[in-house]
Amino acid sequence: MTAPRRALLAAPALLLAPRLARAQSQDWPTRPVTMLIPFVAGGPSDITGRLIAARAGAALGQPMVAENRPGANGAVAAQALARAAPDGHTLMTGSIGVFAINQALRPNLGYDALRDFAPVTLAVTTPNVLVANPQRMPATDAPGTLAWLRENGARASYSTSGVGSSDHLTMELFKLRTGTEATHVPYQGGAAAATALIAGDVQLSFQNLGTVAPHIAAGRLRAIMVTSAERHPLIPEVPTAIQAGLADFVVTSWQAVMAPAAVPAPILARLESVCREALRHPESVQRLSAIGFDVVASSAAEYRRFQEAEVARWREVVRAANIRAE
Repeated sequence: MTAPRRALLAAPALLLAPRLARAQSQDWPTRPVTMLIPFVAGGPSDITGRLIAARAGAALGQPMVAENRPGANGAVAAQALARAAPDGHTLMTGSIGVFAINQALRPNLGYDALRDFAPVTLAVTTPNVLVANPQRMPATDAPGTLAWLRENGARASYSTSGVGSSDHLTMELFKLRTGTEATHVPYQGGAAAATALIAGDVQLSFQNLGTVAPHIAAGRLRAIMVTSAERHPLIPEVPTAIQAGLADFVVTSWQAVMAPAAVPAPILARLESVCREALRHPESVQRLSAIGFDVVASSAAEYRRFQEAEVARWREVVRAANIRAE
């Protein structure tokens, strides 16, 4: 068959494709939408995902059902999302680990965080806080903490919510930037890492603000610095890392919504709209702010640019710190 003949035969299909996509989007959703959550109930992804699902489902006229599918640091749910039919009936609310750090740390994920998913919105961010056990680490500010770390070296230890977590890589970035040492002690989640710190099993930790804010208020932990660009209203007395002398040291843990890569553009646009509206609702903002989350509700394009920069950033930290996945 000649090239012109093939082009003539292909032309009708090309013309019909946009019409088919529009028809699909007009009929969508035809059944409940599943919002995958890659971790157990009660964590940041779960809280954010369920809040979005409740309001977005109401706006769509079909239930949006949150489904916890934990395992392999979020990879189980991410692989399921990558394999899901690209018809707008499956989404996922996942973390910085699932959508950025895993890509940098684990070369054999079973999914590609940039290639296999279509961005919907960057939902929320929260800074990390460098906290210390007041009985195990006597310093009360950043200069004192650096002096203590340099004196104690590898005898100092820090807890994290796991290898490759936001809190782990934040401490590794801190060590690289300050030339200090400390021994990594990973736990299964932020709550366990904070409990170990409070018990005195370790001396330090970078933890999500929402995880440690109550312990800071109660005096069980001492806050040294926060990784937000400005002081955070939940702990206004605590200086930022920049104010403490670490130039450009801004780190956030975050949650984002993704869909399978080939979802039609009209459906993606509708998903972006309803998810952003759900996050921006005053009750959503109030609830999320109370636990240390800053609502972003970005456009899909803004989130994609942010995600690409995060993958590149943490890939460099993983390389420089020679971090290996367990």
